Amino acid sequence: MGAGCQGGEGLDRVRVCEVTHSVFYAPQYVAINLGFFEEEGIQIELVASEGADKVMTALLSGGADIGFAGPEAAIYVYNEGKENHAQVFAQLTKRDGSFLLSRTQEPDFDWNDLRGKTVLPGRKGGVPYMALEYVLREKGLIPGTDVTLDDSVQFANMTGAFLSGTGDYVTVFEPSASSIEAEGKGYIVASVGEAAGEIPYTAYFALKDRIAEDADLIQRFTNAVFKGQKYVAEHTPAEIAAAIAPSFPDTDLALLETVCRRYREIDAWSTSPAMTKESFDRLQTVMTQAGELSKTVPFEAIVRNDFAQKAAE
Repeated sequence: MGAGCQGGEGLDRVRVCEVTHSVFYAPQYVAINLGFFEEEGIQIELVASEGADKVMTALLSGGADIGFAGPEAAIYVYNEGKENHAQVFAQLTKRDGSFLLSRTQEPDFDWNDLRGKTVLPGRKGGVPYMALEYVLREKGLIPGTDVTLDDSVQFANMTGAFLSGTGDYVTVFEPSASSIEAEGKGYIVASVGEAAGEIPYTAYFALKDRIAEDADLIQRFTNAVFKGQKYVAEHTPAEIAAAIAPSFPDTDLALLETVCRRYREIDAWSTSPAMTKESFDRLQTVMTQAGELSKTVPFEAIVRNDFAQKAAE
């Protein structure tokens, strides 16, 4: 990743492994497509890997320079006692980006309507799954008792399984959620992120030693991310849609605009790459309640806000 790995026109080539390819990460695609990374001397090579665990595997094995997924992946690795663990240096989204879809229109949906029903929630241990569990508990429902969470279907196959008749509800990211709704095959009834509150949902992380060695590059990367966040905060859903369109060639521009508006409405995007301790603590509460975290991790051990603070200057 350092100066020895040159991309086109003398740019530093950086391999970023993203957890999935979604409009949810609009600030990232804005930064790529509008040349914000190139302005910082960086050429991005995006690799998609379905699941935060797979992103972390790519990072630890040297298959990626920077991981882009939920910070829970960094928490797990830290708790394994790895000396050269991952550290988060920039946050992109600040709440869950999945929407709950029903088979029928439910204009007066209430979370209690899930009682006795089956939901396809994603991978157990993943933040989408845990955030949904957290919301259910907050709404007075006991996951597994009052609501069946069918995690037998892989994250990438959930939409297909739902459309072919599995489950009563499914949690889906955009643009799939709006696309299903447009086709009349399912209906968005709630936003998990809106119900769960602020959680550091998706962030960039790299191995501790790499950050120390390549601090300048990490700074430039964070600067580009911040430019993308500023653009998204200051432009209309239509303008954001046009900017990210090259990253979603198979998605209709009108649908992209709908999705961007929906994410804007639930306040999904971070306006700064810095992560708050309060939201980090909430994430650990969510993980602990889900039975996925036996020991909480100190905020300072995982999170580096110095790059974000410098970018904001």
